[in-house]
Amino acid sequence: MQKLSEKFMKAIFFTAALVSVIAVILICLFLGINGILTIEKIGVKDFLTGTLWQPLKGLYGILPMIIGSIYVTAGAIILGVPLGLLCAVFLAYFCPKWLYRILKPATDLLAGIPSIVYGFFGLTVIVPLIQRLFGGSGKGVLAASLILGIMILPSVISISEAALRAVPKSYYEGALALGATHERGVYSVSLPAAKSGIAAGIVLGVGRAIGEAMAVSMVAGNQPIIPGSILSGVRTLTSNIVLEMGYAEGLHRDALIATGVVLFVFILIINIMFSLLTSKERNK
Repeated sequence: MQKLSEKFMKAIFFTAALVSVIAVILICLFLGINGILTIEKIGVKDFLTGTLWQPLKGLYGILPMIIGSIYVTAGAIILGVPLGLLCAVFLAYFCPKWLYRILKPATDLLAGIPSIVYGFFGLTVIVPLIQRLFGGSGKGVLAASLILGIMILPSVISISEAALRAVPKSYYEGALALGATHERGVYSVSLPAAKSGIAAGIVLGVGRAIGEAMAVSMVAGNQPIIPGSILSGVRTLTSNIVLEMGYAEGLHRDALIATGVVLFVFILIINIMFSLLTSKERNK
């Protein structure tokens, strides 16, 4: 009876894994067949390096959206990663137990907030604040970066904290035995020892930032131009698809699917980086 139960559970786990693999293959086939053919039809150079996105005129250049995605993601990393890393260090080494029981669930709760709520927060709080401080509409690279910086915090904090707690205590204790202070032992020994796990958290945060659509589309200004400053309006790859897929047809629709191919390649590269980092951590 026990062997039969084990075989049954093994079959269930194998089926679940197989379904996941098949789903990925089907997505790749769908994007490959529809997207790559469209890129060839439009022209690889015109599609990837074109600066004009005007579907009514037959112009499908996504370079402004690629640059916009890179700018917004870079801004989210600059704003969110240091804050998330410092928060993880505080939770792992400096936070009192009574405060930890409050802060830890609060940071985890950030991951469960819908992106539309983040978008409303940005629209009602961050955008008016930028308007008062710098003028203009308030919607642009800076607003989108601030929202994404907040959205990636749960990934950076949780994974970085887990990586810090996984560092053997003997490292930290050895630093103290050599005369290091508590702060020096944390920042000079424990933190460098957890760098692979911390990098993995950052990579996951980047994946969240580059794949976000709804919150960004509400605060970014959605202008398909190459931004000239952090206050300029911007449109990302994801928001471009969300904004126009509802009414697109023909070559326009195919061009949006091709945009999804470019986005998929970005996400694939990020996932490969994450796999390499986690495998390196396991082999230590």
